[in-house]
Amino acid sequence: MPSLTAPAAESCVRGAELRTIVLTIAVTLLNSCGNLSLTWGMKHFSQMVGLSPLPYLKAFLNPFVALGVVLLILWLLTRMALMSWADLSFVVPLSSFGYVLAAVLGKVFLHENVSGGRWWGTGLIFAGSALVGSTTQRTNTARGGEAAQSGRSDRYAA
Repeated sequence: MPSLTAPAAESCVRGAELRTIVLTIAVTLLNSCGNLSLTWGMKHFSQMVGLSPLPYLKAFLNPFVALGVVLLILWLLTRMALMSWADLSFVVPLSSFGYVLAAVLGKVFLHENVSGGRWWGTGLIFAGSALVGSTTQRTNTARGGEAAQSGRSDRYAA
């Protein structure tokens, strides 16, 4: 396997880091906006849902519920792509910033009463996300590079 020159390798690393950041932002926004839309739709759905599947099927006719479901499906697919090339220990804490965004969206758009304890918890999540975001990510950039050195098979390399 030919090795990359230093500038080409650095370009690959920057590209992988940018791709990881963009997808992390997409994961965060899709999750928060999907949950907001789903909650808005369900709070404005005239029927209570329970054990029967019929009210759930009727809820899909609400455009906000349908939009929320679509956004959450896109969230899952985007998160799967992100997990395929970035470290779990980097992605999960950093994408938890979506919880902070969800609290803000709930307060602003749903007029939820967010207690002081919830804001403290949200602040701790933000602080942890910021701490993890400031660490170096170890995203695999070349097939067989880091994966081969760590003993993993090539199928795990990006």
